[in-house]
Amino acid sequence: MELPEALRALGDLASTDPDLLDRHACDWSNVDRQRPLAVLRPRSVAEVSRALKICNDLNLAVVPQGGLTGLAGGATPRAGQIVLSLERLKGIEEIDRDSATMTVLAGTPLEAAQTAAAEAGLYLALDIGSRGSCQIGGNIATNAGGNHVIRYGMARAQVLGLETVLADGTVLTSLTKVMKNNAGYDLNQLFIGSEGTLGVVTRAVLRLHAQPQSKTTALIATPDYAATVKLLRRLQAELGEVSGFEAMWPDFYRYVVEHPTTGVKPLAADHPFYALVEFQGNEAERDRARFEACLGEAIEAGEALDGVIAQSEREARSFWTIREGAPLDMHPYLINFDVSAPTAQLGELAERLNAALLSRWPEGHFYVYGHVGDGNIHLSAYAGGSMASVAHEMDDIVYDEVRRIGGSVSAEHGIGTLKRAYLGHSRSAAEIDVMRRIKAALDPKGILNPGKVI
Repeated sequence: MELPEALRALGDLASTDPDLLDRHACDWSNVDRQRPLAVLRPRSVAEVSRALKICNDLNLAVVPQGGLTGLAGGATPRAGQIVLSLERLKGIEEIDRDSATMTVLAGTPLEAAQTAAAEAGLYLALDIGSRGSCQIGGNIATNAGGNHVIRYGMARAQVLGLETVLADGTVLTSLTKVMKNNAGYDLNQLFIGSEGTLGVVTRAVLRLHAQPQSKTTALIATPDYAATVKLLRRLQAELGEVSGFEAMWPDFYRYVVEHPTTGVKPLAADHPFYALVEFQGNEAERDRARFEACLGEAIEAGEALDGVIAQSEREARSFWTIREGAPLDMHPYLINFDVSAPTAQLGELAERLNAALLSRWPEGHFYVYGHVGDGNIHLSAYAGGSMASVAHEMDDIVYDEVRRIGGSVSAEHGIGTLKRAYLGHSRSAAEIDVMRRIKAALDPKGILNPGKVI
């Protein structure tokens, strides 16, 4: 299929360079890689609008892309489709210290926005492991979660205003800086988490917070999941809202710290359970002393068995490196899941998943870890053989267990293509019908990211 003349007329905005097409053929999920027909790389909102209008007039499917760090296939095009990359549409337009807001273009890397906020003496709370590559627009389009959801909420909670371009090129601007705005429907919320199926986010006003003056990071061994939840509630009651609370089941911790590439083992690998805690405050010495006292009380109460508090930022980073579990990526044919359930039932869900998967694949390896404070666990599963030979059956097992416990098949990674068949496990038929009606209203020709989400 040749590139239509109307797109060729866009000049260097549109590219069919083979290397560029290959680079944009798939997101981080690396599933179903196919070359798009062309990659459009606009440098302004006007160019985004013009490109979308042309594609809508020609009935050409458009796949919006950010930093390509998604894990659900949401940014993966099919052959013959057009990729709309926001990588050139980047920059911090304004930091308003008095309003504590940042106005930023969608293609700006998250880490660049974090750095700009810090240089202004403020704090952008959104933080995920791919911060150096992921883009603000993609974070918003997928409602990214990350390490600090327990205190600050997901990407949705960081957004005050949006500028979005609809499928027909209409620019919808609602770049408000106000927190309270009950003037009719909150249209911005439609686009947050919609994975580019309703419109393309081009600009955002983000909430900023006071810069924390201290950070205490600790790795703690606990007797079991129930004790870990009690530890969390103790920390919250005595210290206020902790900024990070991650759990690691023993198989995960043992595999990561005993792998030769990790190079650090802060606690012995024979404990029943592990938690990684981060507490932000405003008085460094006092905050650390309060944390140590609280941890001592938890040990006396049997909620913790042992613990080590990071003595430097470098050591704190090494704790987080364990939780990020890089050695798992060395497993061939690893399949990753991102699910949620009420915190009280998350331990039960993990047990049920492990039992069901081991029953089917007794020689498999299944590692559980995640953001327990906000009810989200990740499961990295290896059952041998190729991904194609086991993926569908494994999906069925995992998502059926999630449905039974009343959880979500996607906590923070989105639906994309990989979970589309299981959307009904977590959403009712009525909810899905309304989603489709909204899609039809905003994108009647269905050109925006077709085949994703619904």
